[in-house]
Amino acid sequence: MKNITYTIILIICVLSFSCTDYLDKAPEDQLTLEKVFNDKTRTEDWLAGIYSSVPDPYFAMLKDIGYDALGDDMAPSTGWEQFGWNVIAKQTGNWSPSSSWDSNYWDILPKRIRSAFIFIENVRPLPSQKVTEEDVENMRNEARFLVAYYYWLLIEAYGPVPFTDKIVTADENLLKERRPFDEIVAWIDNELKEVSNELPDSYSDGSKFGRATSVMALAVRARMLLFAASPLVNGNKDYDGFVNSLGEPLFNTTYDPQKWVKAADACKELIDVAHTAGHDLYYEYNEDGSIDPFLSYQNMMFRKTTDGNKEILFARPDNNHWEYDKHAQPRGTGGNGGLGVTQSLVDAFFMENGLPIDDPNSGYKEKGFSEEAEYRNTNWIEVQGNQEGKEGQVTLPDTYNMYTHREPRFYISVLYNRAWYRRENRTTRFMLGEWDGGPTHDAPQNGYLVRKKVHPDHDPRAGINPYRPGILYRLGEAYLNYAEALNESDPGNPQILEYVNLIRERAGIPDLPAGMTQAQMKEAIRRERRVELNCESGIRYRDIRRWKIGEETLDRDFYGMNFFGTEYCDEENNPDCFFQRTVYQTRRFSKKNYWVPIHQTEIDINPDLVQNPFW
Repeated sequence: MKNITYTIILIICVLSFSCTDYLDKAPEDQLTLEKVFNDKTRTEDWLAGIYSSVPDPYFAMLKDIGYDALGDDMAPSTGWEQFGWNVIAKQTGNWSPSSSWDSNYWDILPKRIRSAFIFIENVRPLPSQKVTEEDVENMRNEARFLVAYYYWLLIEAYGPVPFTDKIVTADENLLKERRPFDEIVAWIDNELKEVSNELPDSYSDGSKFGRATSVMALAVRARMLLFAASPLVNGNKDYDGFVNSLGEPLFNTTYDPQKWVKAADACKELIDVAHTAGHDLYYEYNEDGSIDPFLSYQNMMFRKTTDGNKEILFARPDNNHWEYDKHAQPRGTGGNGGLGVTQSLVDAFFMENGLPIDDPNSGYKEKGFSEEAEYRNTNWIEVQGNQEGKEGQVTLPDTYNMYTHREPRFYISVLYNRAWYRRENRTTRFMLGEWDGGPTHDAPQNGYLVRKKVHPDHDPRAGINPYRPGILYRLGEAYLNYAEALNESDPGNPQILEYVNLIRERAGIPDLPAGMTQAQMKEAIRRERRVELNCESGIRYRDIRRWKIGEETLDRDFYGMNFFGTEYCDEENNPDCFFQRTVYQTRRFSKKNYWVPIHQTEIDINPDLVQNPFW
């Protein structure tokens, strides 16, 4: 391979941050591999090109990849479909093998994988440029990690894919057949485990934030093995008879309980290694020493590791949080004002006492409006808490009762009508004809905007958008992953309750009680995941898929408040009242939607490819 000359155009680093210099060169200046890997800067640029397809958990995860919007947490304005938001069509079932998918993993990720294999073969020490053998070995292991990670992204999206663990030349025919799902999982599992023993657990050089670590490798491995143990791919009889062109079954349709054991072990290994490396849940505290659940949960998404946020396990350093924040800002504040959340997410949050709203002891009231402001022990300032005498205020008088006495994570995640908006020194106005409301498409179609991950100091009019890392994996998820896998493999193990309650303690709600059955604990863990991990990197959509609950969860009417409401009231027989549960969208989901279809052009090119089930 080292005798083959590649142009930089064939390096497949089109999306990297530094490839434009190469692409601007005239043909006679095209670089050979020898020239690239004899130069430190060009070598680093090549590696950066491989990293460039690590997903952006902000705008890309929402609009391009679409996972956040395809779940039942986020609700981008349905009117944005006319501006290229094709994820809206996918929500409503308007998707076929001929439809485009903006992330285009099938095309892009194999190119990154091939580029990584070329890098592994050709990277070399450059003593005169201070590139040591140790540097080279670490970069090779980074590339190995990225190969395994990208294969995981591929099989998470498409299920079984063509697979190779080496460079494929033009005359080879190794990428025609889809390989069995479990076969690829086993390879990724082994590769991530091996490379985790070679990579450092952290870097002292701050410029290497986001570069592969042992913790990142174990985090990807643990999440993958949890997916592989779940009902979608562990004993799913829907895939009986689904074979490749060689007649090999692509899914194992016999349930294997040992997959849960393996997942639990991988999750615990990740937690132990992460703790040893100094990772912990992110906390902020009140003056009395108690945990401040509002600021802990809010700033866990904003603080960098250098600011003491040791909860981050894997993050993309650069991300498009500007567009995410702008689309979530009320239009009357200079934002696009239509990036909402669903009513089902609003309903999912617990009450202040930690009980779900459907528990008769929760104290939940839906109708009517509060008479007094509500205060908590917190330094959160978003509800006039920066004003003297208003410290700790979390709701205003005359707030719709649905939004009162809810747990702290609700207020950090959801922006509702007449919530206080600190930067503008006013309340939100989401009713028809108001500053932030319709009839425009740049308004919350169901009465809510997302607040989770939106920086409170973002100001689109002034161009202010504080930096924050793009968190893809964090320790809080690892705790809940472990609890779920342990509940399936070793029900009654006291660590199940221990790790779930660590999450609830940080959230400022009471512990779950002891003595729950396995089924009760499973439901409790699923509820906790829905709340704690809402609107984060497509985790909810992944959960819906792997639990195989898409038909019951996504194939139905979606509700919110009355977009056309002009009156601040909740009278059922008054169509002008804003506070009425109202259908804003009907979504469609069937058995085929558990996997992204292979684009028809790929099927046409390669007759050996079989399309995903039910497409």
